[in-house]
This record gives sequence, C-alpha cells and structure tokens, in this order.
Amino acid sequence: MSVSLPESASFAAETKKGYLAVTDRKDGYSFLYPFGWQEVVVQGQDKVFKDVIEPLESVSVNTVATSKGDIRDLGSPQEVAETLIKKVLAPPSQKIKLVEASEHDVDGKTYYTFEFIAQAPNFTRHALGTVTIGNGKFYTLTTGANERRWEKMKDKLHTVIDSFKTFVV
Repeated sequence: MSVSLPESASFAAETKKGYLAVTDRKDGYSFLYPFGWQEVVVQGQDKVFKDVIEPLESVSVNTVATSKGDIRDLGSPQEVAETLIKKVLAPPSQKIKLVEASEHDVDGKTYYTFEFIAQAPNFTRHALGTVTIGNGKFYTLTTGANERRWEKMKDKLHTVIDSFKTFVV
C-alpha cells in the first residue's frame, strides 16, 4: 500500500508536540519553534519568533544572496561560525565563546551547526546556530536563551536547530 502526500508535505517541518511549524515557500525553508512564542517584526530579519516573557528566548532566520554553491566553500564549520558570530550575530562589545561547531548532511545538503555564548555587561545569552547555502542564498537560523535558563531550554532549542531544512524554490 502506498500513501500519496501532497507536494508541500515533502519539505514542511515535521510537527512535534509543543512546537509549531513555519514553512516559507518564497525563500525555501522550514523549521519548528516552541508553542507560545510570538512572531515579531525585526528589520533585517526574514522571520523572528520570541517568548513574550523571556525576550532572550527567540529564533530568527536571515537570508543573504550568495554566489557560493556550498557552505563548505566558505571554510570549516569553526571558521564560518567564528566569523558569523563576531561580525553578525553578536555586537563587538560582547565577549564571545564558541563552544562547538560541526557539519552534518540532510538530504544531500551540508549544514554547519554551532553553539556559542555571548556575554554582555548585564546578561549572557547561550545560543545555537545553523547555516547552509541553497537557492542562491546563505541561510542563518539562530536561537538561544538567557544563560540562567539554558539548562531548562537547551533541549527545546536543539529541536529548533535540528528541524531547520531548506528546499528548492
């Protein structure tokens, strides 16, 4: 017996209890975010969802045009993560620590995933990011929480990162 799924099901993020799915058919990506987070508009970001009570708990997606065809063309996971964190994801005033960076493949596409800590004078954010290239775009998804809530939130945030997928548009 075979089951026929609508075409959109092949690239939609698989919904998991406690999460909502986002699929952007124009830019070619999907991901899950925790139930209860609300969408907010942030200039320069494609999508942003955040917790209304804990503002450091958020997920954002950004896309930038690129002529590169593969994330590996930009360097190793560690090189790409360090450059992105220092130049884009954290202000120069924050003290940054890259915890780890790795590479994995999903459906033949390479993704780099990394964990970092950004320390500001009045708070510390523990964050995860994933990047890939497709559709002529460099995709960045970043999620994180206040360091004091990291132990409580890290599994949820890993689910967000692990759910991120791009597809051809």
